[in-house]
Amino acid sequence: MSVPYETAAPEPAESPESPEEHLARLLGRALNSFELPDEVIRRLDCALAYDSSLHSAHHSAGLHRETYRHTWLLADGSAVTLWELAHNATPGGASDHEVYTDEEELQTATSRLGLPPDTPELELPAPTWLWAVPAPRHVFACGDSADHARRLLRRAENADHPDDRTATLLATATAHEITQAFGRPGRAGRSGLSYVLYEHAFLLPDDSEISLWEVEHTATPDGRHMCEVYLSEDAARSAMERRAARQG
Repeated sequence: MSVPYETAAPEPAESPESPEEHLARLLGRALNSFELPDEVIRRLDCALAYDSSLHSAHHSAGLHRETYRHTWLLADGSAVTLWELAHNATPGGASDHEVYTDEEELQTATSRLGLPPDTPELELPAPTWLWAVPAPRHVFACGDSADHARRLLRRAENADHPDDRTATLLATATAHEITQAFGRPGRAGRSGLSYVLYEHAFLLPDDSEISLWEVEHTATPDGRHMCEVYLSEDAARSAMERRAARQG
């Protein structure tokens, strides 16, 4: 059974927290948060969603010990888990909170408390991502966006590049943004090959948005750079994987 942490915390949130707010609240109450590796905190900066579950608990004669699992879903599809220990030192006293990066550290900290063994651990389900945050909106910059779209489509060498209808639509673009896309990579191919994926997002006069996905790679007979353009991220990544498989 998954138990949202907010239902058990002394100060439940009045509304769903973002992943950043949930992390800040956890670190703010943990006495040892300064011991967490900087790399873990940096990875959590790109969290998209989180899930919190009660892991185990012991309550007896005014003393209590509870452990929670907090898991964040990251933008690259991976996940990071922090383990929280909440306990009081005196019967009926206020809770102290500690946070750890793995379950072994949690168990070591728990054993130092001198309380009886935990009640049987709750079965941990797969995270359900209680509060998912939509992907951030694009930050568009004004410029010659229509010309940028025209030049991007002109250098596309794949036969299944966006058609004239898309080109006509993008001729009205009023702003655009270019970002490198990360996440699931294409499979590794021959040594020396490179694959880079970019999203070209365009803002249209009616405030709608459209993106083109550009793959730059060197999977060519002479090793030169080649540009391919697709209408969706899935199509672009699939093309990357097909080429990497043929070259592997």
